Amino acid sequence: MFKNKYLKNTMALAAMGTAACNAVAQAPALDSGAYPNRPIRFVVAFPPGASTDIVGRIVGAKLGELWGQNVVIENRPGAGGNIGTQTAARANPDGYTILVNSSAFVVNVSLYTNPGYSAADFIPVLQGPTTPNVISVHPSVKATTLQEVITFAKAKPLSYASSGTGTTTHLDAEMIFRALAKIDITHVPYGPAQAVAAVVGNQVPIASTSLPPAVPHIKANRVRAIAVTTAKRSAILPSVPTVAESGVAGTAGFADHTWFSFFAPAGTPPAIVTKLNSEINRIMQMPDVKEKLDALSLEFTPNTSAQFAAAIKEEIPRYARMVKQSGAKAD
Repeated sequence: MFKNKYLKNTMALAAMGTAACNAVAQAPALDSGAYPNRPIRFVVAFPPGASTDIVGRIVGAKLGELWGQNVVIENRPGAGGNIGTQTAARANPDGYTILVNSSAFVVNVSLYTNPGYSAADFIPVLQGPTTPNVISVHPSVKATTLQEVITFAKAKPLSYASSGTGTTTHLDAEMIFRALAKIDITHVPYGPAQAVAAVVGNQVPIASTSLPPAVPHIKANRVRAIAVTTAKRSAILPSVPTVAESGVAGTAGFADHTWFSFFAPAGTPPAIVTKLNSEINRIMQMPDVKEKLDALSLEFTPNTSAQFAAAIKEEIPRYARMVKQSGAKAD
């Protein structure tokens, strides 16, 4: 079954990559007065207040100002982001419905037996801001490095909190602790903010979350950051080493993150995809928006639709392997 799902995803990725490349390479001139000429709907796959929602609202408000059209935020949470994604996939591909989703988009096609969508249902518009995931511990845990955390976890049964089953934070922790360090550790799924709160309250000694909910507690010394999952150290926490720097066997080259991004239903005119990509890139680099992203511990690198499609083409099979190795299952 896994092989069949992998083949299906590979075929979907090929179609998606072709569509994204065509959207950039073949985009005809677009009459700026023709699109948009009515309100645009952002279908956000997570509830109000989630990082995905905040990013969608920041971009939506700016697009509304620039284009003189309302951008309506429609939160469609549920099934780890699948409900909103399915909703957007069924929308008319005319540029007036845009999906705002997290890395769940690339994880769920392997995590769920039937997520209700495939990568080929969408054209990647732009990879939005990203954040490292971070391993943190309660101050009572006598460990300052990932190696010491693993030694501590081998000495006594421990548990860790994550942002939820099948999230990148869950898969990263499973790879580090269970697959690589061979520790029998208990996973306790929470939401992002709740996972950090559980460690602050010493209900769980270890957390694996994205940076935004963790940074305020790290800076206030309520939790101790141990390692970030990205290939390079985060500019937000430059003193915190990467997992790859930890020296833990098998972690050389380890790299992962969480992103919050924009997609258009397959069949959306290439010129509209190009225009959306250009405008959202511009918005992300505006000083006031950058200030908001910094406050949220999010980082942005400009990118094209084709570049984002190439990244997704790499990420879907990588997460499929992580899901398989971790044994994570959502249904």
